Amino acid sequence: MTRYRYPSIPEAQVTPRELFESRRRFLNTGLALGAAAIAPGLLWPRSSYAWQGALEARIDSELPSHDLAGGEAPTSLRDITTYNNFYELGTGKRDPEIYGHQLVTDPWSLTIDGEVDKAGTFALEDVLRHQELEERIYRLRCVEAWSKVVPWIGFPLAKLLERHEPTSRARYVVFESIHDPDSLRGQRRSVLDWPYREVLRIDEAMHPLTLLAVGLYGEILPNQSGAPIRLVVPWKYGFKSIKSIIRISLVEERLPSSWEERNPEEYGFYANVNPQVDHPRWSQARERRIGESGRRETLMFNGYAEEVAHLYAGMDLQRHY
Repeated sequence: MTRYRYPSIPEAQVTPRELFESRRRFLNTGLALGAAAIAPGLLWPRSSYAWQGALEARIDSELPSHDLAGGEAPTSLRDITTYNNFYELGTGKRDPEIYGHQLVTDPWSLTIDGEVDKAGTFALEDVLRHQELEERIYRLRCVEAWSKVVPWIGFPLAKLLERHEPTSRARYVVFESIHDPDSLRGQRRSVLDWPYREVLRIDEAMHPLTLLAVGLYGEILPNQSGAPIRLVVPWKYGFKSIKSIIRISLVEERLPSSWEERNPEEYGFYANVNPQVDHPRWSQARERRIGESGRRETLMFNGYAEEVAHLYAGMDLQRHY
C-alpha cells in the first residue's frame, strides 16, 4: 500500500502524527471525549461467542495501520455508528442502531461458490483464521451526498478469492446479504427485492483497495455497521459496500445489483463516485461530511483516482455510471 500517493491536504485537516503512530493511543485519545456523549447501549458489549472472542483477541493485538484517506481525521465513532443506511433494519438513519439487535450473527457461515475450484460453505471463524487483519482508514461517500472517514479492520477480498481459486470463466463477483424477514423488520417491506445483492467486475473485486471488513475503530463490527462481515469499496458510492454477507459467487454473466434492478436510472451498476455525473434528484459535486458544518468538494473516484482510474480506461463514465 505504500506506493499510493494522495492529493495534498491542508495542514489544518491533518490529524497529528502522534495520534496515528500507535493505534491504541490514537483510539484512546480520539474516543475519550466522544465516548461520554454516546447514548447508553451504543457501545457493543464484548461477546462470549467463540468466533467473536477469537476475533476480538486478534483485534486487541497491534494491527498494521494504513492511512488511505489522505490524512483526513476519522469521523467520530458516535457518528459512524448512529448514522447509517441498512435497509434490512429500516429506512431511517438511526434504525440500524435501534434495531441492530435483531440481526443474529452467531453462528455465521460464508458460502463461496460458482466459478471457483474450491467451493463450499465455511464457518466464519475458519474463513478468518487464514487471513491477516489490518486497519485501513478510508473515505466513504454515500450516493445521498454525505460522507465519512472510517478506520476499518479487515483484509483484502482478493486474498479470500485467491484461496478458492477462481476459474478462467469468472468475470463477475456476486455478493448476497442475509435474508431473515422473521427477524429483520426492514425485509418485511418491499423496498428492494430481498435478499440484497451487489456485483463487482472481477478486476474490481481483486483490486488491493477492495476490503472485507470485520471491525472498525478497534472493535468487531457492530450490527448496525454490517456485522459480522461486509464489503468496502472506497471509490464507489456506499451502497455498493454490501453488509452482512452470507454468499460470494463468481459468475461468467453479469447480474444486476439490487439498486440497479430497482431503479437503473438513479443507481447504475458501477456507482463510481463522480462529481461530474449528478444523481437525477441532486448534485454530486459537493458532499456533507458527517460531523462537520458546510459542504466540501467531492473528489473523482472519492479521491482514489490514481489507484483505480485505469480500471475504466476508454469507458464513457457519463454512460457507465
